[in-house]
Amino acid sequence: MIEDQFIEAAPTVLEAGTEAAGQRLDQWLAGMLGPEMSRNRVQMLIKQGAVRIGGKPVDEAKRKLAAGDVVSVVMPEPEPATPQGEAIALDILYEDAELIVIDKPAGLVVHPGAGNWTGTLVNALIHHCGDSLSGIGGVKRPGIVHRLDKETSGVMVVAKTDRAHKALSEAFADHGRTGDLQRAYLALVWGIPPRPTGKVDAPLGRAADRVRRAVVPEGRDDARHAVTHFTVVERFGEQQQEFATASLVECRLETGRTHQIRVHMAHIGHPVVGDPDYGQAFRTKANRLPEPLRSEVKAFPRQALHARLLEFRHPVTHLTMRFEAPIPRDMEALVGGFRKL
Repeated sequence: MIEDQFIEAAPTVLEAGTEAAGQRLDQWLAGMLGPEMSRNRVQMLIKQGAVRIGGKPVDEAKRKLAAGDVVSVVMPEPEPATPQGEAIALDILYEDAELIVIDKPAGLVVHPGAGNWTGTLVNALIHHCGDSLSGIGGVKRPGIVHRLDKETSGVMVVAKTDRAHKALSEAFADHGRTGDLQRAYLALVWGIPPRPTGKVDAPLGRAADRVRRAVVPEGRDDARHAVTHFTVVERFGEQQQEFATASLVECRLETGRTHQIRVHMAHIGHPVVGDPDYGQAFRTKANRLPEPLRSEVKAFPRQALHARLLEFRHPVTHLTMRFEAPIPRDMEALVGGFRKL
């Protein structure tokens, strides 16, 4: 039987809540298993017999879920293949023999992983840089010293030599506390913070599923120190009480945890607009917006988050380098719609 190949692996077990009732199995699983597991990949796993509900194999991706369904997924072992170069266009802001700085578009996964073995930034970098990149920082993450979520756009730096990788990795691990490293993001968030500036100091750890993060008690074994500073750049709709309000905020990281900005802004009641993981409770906010903005917000396919600034010390010349990336067109159009409130 096809499913025999999955017997040795430990399953990921998920329970469908009331909000999942009536959803397609493949759509729900793709959301629960995280941005690096595509819907097509989930459908393939279902065909291969790797997905069960209540202990019984499921063969229909379109099956509708019921609240309380216990879904188990047995993931195959990661493919051992070395990433191959692919001719994927890169928006290069700077490049020399030691490093390359790019403006990553939303939708581009940084490095290969489950469900995304091709079409990643790493594949594009291998094609662009050739053999010079191989082996730096690991086979599957050559040159990568930090990352952006798949649907977050903006500035990234990648090392091209071992010495650059070591120096940049240390700088990012230190988060700029003792060196010259600055990172600033722009986020379009729901609501207007009560103060123009603020600091979120709240440890992050695992959420209920394996992908999401959450604010957790400081003493928990997986709690990681996390600090985000934010400044309100623009306010939208505060004079029009009948409409939902929003703000454009700049966030600067004192630490660099997975999903940090998204979790921290949601924690203080201002989740990022369009965030599918941490802004679900605010989905109905769009209903309080006038057309065409209401439709634009509902159709926006990602979190409205952009890494606009990256500043660091060059690992060889020791000069301070500063790079900025303009807000991408889709996010700029969304912000423009809110400016008309």
